[in-house]
Amino acid sequence: MTIYSHRVGIREYRFGSLAQLLAKATPLRSGDVLAGIAADTAEERVAAQRALAEVPLTRFLEEWLIDYEQDEVTRLIAAQHDRAAFAPIAGLCVGELRDWLLSEQADTAALTALQRGLTPEMVSAVSKLMRLQDLILVAKKCQVVTRFRNTVGLPGRLSTRLQPNHPTDDLSGIAASLVDGLLYGNGDATLGINPATDNVPTVSRLLHMLDEVIRNYEIPTQSCVLTHVTNTLQLIEQGAPVDLVFQSIAGTQKANESFGISLSLLREAHEAGLSLRRGSVGNQLMYFETGQGSALSANAHHGVDQQTCEVRAYAVAREFDPFLVNSVVGFIGPEYLYDSKQIIRAGLEDHFCAKLLGVPMGCDICYTNHAEANQDDMDALLTLLGNAGINFIMGIPGSDDVMLNYQTTSFHDALYARRVMGLRPAPEF
Repeated sequence: MTIYSHRVGIREYRFGSLAQLLAKATPLRSGDVLAGIAADTAEERVAAQRALAEVPLTRFLEEWLIDYEQDEVTRLIAAQHDRAAFAPIAGLCVGELRDWLLSEQADTAALTALQRGLTPEMVSAVSKLMRLQDLILVAKKCQVVTRFRNTVGLPGRLSTRLQPNHPTDDLSGIAASLVDGLLYGNGDATLGINPATDNVPTVSRLLHMLDEVIRNYEIPTQSCVLTHVTNTLQLIEQGAPVDLVFQSIAGTQKANESFGISLSLLREAHEAGLSLRRGSVGNQLMYFETGQGSALSANAHHGVDQQTCEVRAYAVAREFDPFLVNSVVGFIGPEYLYDSKQIIRAGLEDHFCAKLLGVPMGCDICYTNHAEANQDDMDALLTLLGNAGINFIMGIPGSDDVMLNYQTTSFHDALYARRVMGLRPAPEF
């Protein structure tokens, strides 16, 4: 086993594995403290970051953070890696990769060509060495464009998921939120409902209602009811009008098993969705949600820091050519991201890492009411992500989800972002 080390003054800090080095190098967050893997001091964190900067990128192809034989996500990451795409940066270490990403040579074309040459662990590592402005600058150069009934992710565009949740799934209440959001120009990413009662009959009723709205008013968008993928498979068999196929995913096999999913199940759902041929300008139809802390909350992180586990989930996402992916960044709570400082950094990390890997990233810019954060903090993250080129955000009446009981971005927040930054919805919309 390789020992990684760095000396600060007369003290030498030693790290017994790549997983431990990554965890100790991670900017402070409560989830890693809860897991007992965070750096004990700021000095140890800096020592770990300095040691990490010197690690060759090839090391990540030799030392798997989670056992190859025991974890299908690790095997997927290995299978996805394109050595030809990796070749231009194969001689670099993590610190040199950071410098190259910030250079003018790393333009949109170069970053697009590099996507399959990067592993999630490489991308997570380099993000730990970057300031917020670095995360924004590099992400801005990345473009991941997707298509179903409209086109999301083009330069100069900011799309929204119109989220008309209702505590009793009342159709009239949902319709009121839909009209409100559409009048603000929200909903081009999707009209997406989290059902309060997650069963097949309820979801079917909501799908038919959304489909009727889209067809009657000829809205160039797509619908999604965020139910478990096994429910969606049943609904497809029943002939329900399924546009996007949704599932929450994580970065380890054990965490995905806690969600009741596997790669084979996702593959089955993807193929079932494709068989419907409901897209008009494209047929990218998977919608995935992720979030830092999900693997830890399931006791399925294998000693790997929560941000690296999160980035591993993007390997799962890109395997199925998704239309939308978003990090629900502050939703899991302060046990994982304690305050606005941690939430803001995590949101920018997630967007940067996903875009580098070729994932069409959006963000639910949000917090729970027991976190040390408020709506001003969400304004700051919204503005930062808008400048970073985020594909889409959420749009909810008054920023307050009355079903899920958390705070996010509103219809007028999207209007603010578009006006201030000169952004527009999807062109078809």
